[in-house]
Amino acid sequence: MNHFNRRQFLKMTASSAALFGLRGVVTSAPNAKKKMNVLFIAVDDLRPELNCYGETQIQSPNMDKLSQSGMAFTSAFCQHATCGASRASLLTGLRDDSTGIIGLYPRVSDALPDHLTLPQHFKQHGYETISLGKVYHHGDDDPDGWSKKPYRPSDHFFTRGYVTDQAQQAVLQQRQKKQYGYWIVEDPAASKGPATEMADVPYNGYSDGQLADRAVEELQQCKKSDKPFFLAVGFRKPHLPFNAPKKFWDLYSRDEIELADNPFFPKGHTRYSMNGMGELESYTDTPDEIKEGDLDETIARRLIHGYYACVSYIDYCLGLIIDELERLELRENTVIILWGDHGWKLGEHGAWAKHTNFEVDTRVPLIIDVPGMKAEGETSDALVELVDIYPTLSDLCGLPTPDNLEGVSFTPLLDDADKPWKEAAFSQYPRSRRDAEKLIMGNTVRTHRYRYVEWVHVKSGTVKAQELYDRQIDPQENINVVDKAEYADAVKEMKTLLKQGWKGALPN
Repeated sequence: MNHFNRRQFLKMTASSAALFGLRGVVTSAPNAKKKMNVLFIAVDDLRPELNCYGETQIQSPNMDKLSQSGMAFTSAFCQHATCGASRASLLTGLRDDSTGIIGLYPRVSDALPDHLTLPQHFKQHGYETISLGKVYHHGDDDPDGWSKKPYRPSDHFFTRGYVTDQAQQAVLQQRQKKQYGYWIVEDPAASKGPATEMADVPYNGYSDGQLADRAVEELQQCKKSDKPFFLAVGFRKPHLPFNAPKKFWDLYSRDEIELADNPFFPKGHTRYSMNGMGELESYTDTPDEIKEGDLDETIARRLIHGYYACVSYIDYCLGLIIDELERLELRENTVIILWGDHGWKLGEHGAWAKHTNFEVDTRVPLIIDVPGMKAEGETSDALVELVDIYPTLSDLCGLPTPDNLEGVSFTPLLDDADKPWKEAAFSQYPRSRRDAEKLIMGNTVRTHRYRYVEWVHVKSGTVKAQELYDRQIDPQENINVVDKAEYADAVKEMKTLLKQGWKGALPN
């Protein structure tokens, strides 16, 4: 279906919609005849660098179309800039301090065995809940949340998603070294090959294309069922390694790719502010001597090229799923929500990957399309958080919202994108998390103007360092102004917000 024409049609017929029942679901009261379905799309390491967020080199037409029929949130934030903790927070509706998960472990099932997760909540209310791909970080997490065993393409564990013989051989050689004790690791299957791969294969030559095919099959089965569905599809790209079919690489000219214009550490950064390059260094085609900020321009362009190709690849796969949803005539009774689990640096601040409290790591794409929403096609700059998704979907589908959740439904924004909303959003990222005696937690509060980070020694409660960025004049967060006299009142205000916590920042 052409989304642009659909939007125009709906606007032209708004006055008669009540008479003829055209897309007659309102955001506050779902269709009484049948419960709303949910298509829940997770994308790993996706930056909010899409055309619906502003001009970019990335080609993502299907995500952009989704924003045209729904709403894109320009100020959406994760609770933790790593996939395990971020997904645990979203799927439980709880923040880090409540989940106790500040890394890839423990699993939600182990940390919170009695908590009602998002998929469990929908399952208990009669939904067919289906997990495809990377939804939780661990494929076997929350088994009670799903109506059947979660599906993940099998090739990732054994070959890390590579398809060429050369790349697969590199993985096997790495694994043999680890098994023979040259490196000590817990999981030999964690061996990696090159950071990029471009194979001339069809879209389903890689695992995310196979995932899209499986999602199409599941939609066809859901169409035959009388039960509403909660279909969760978790795409692995654009997570490293940047592997995608050649035709998506061909969308871009590497010579024209722009490099980050702030490839340096922020002025006044603290000893805790930056991440290392460990995630990137572990690949076989990145130099062993790489240090922070030292990446060769040729390698940088190749990596950004690969990242862009992967985003376009996932966008294509998303289009296949939404097209099938429309072909099956399920679109008009389905909430579609697309989210990234955290941001990703492509050379900003002289670093790569995630693992910091900066905007580039904590800001995420969030797009939602709800039948009958009044603010269709608009964007909202309201401060929202991934922890808000659980109560929002409960609200939209007419389910009771558990009273122990730590987010708030942003349903009212779908009718009024400019409605006054939260005063602040909150994120956390630790240092030395493997040693309880040394654990330093970076607690972050973000308002529309400022980002404030307080690094606290968890055991003693001692504040070890502080950061304040004035995003009004420094949107890239290149200068820490926490010690400047003219910002003393701002620091005091932000410290108060951080102390009050999320409950103190809720909308009136």
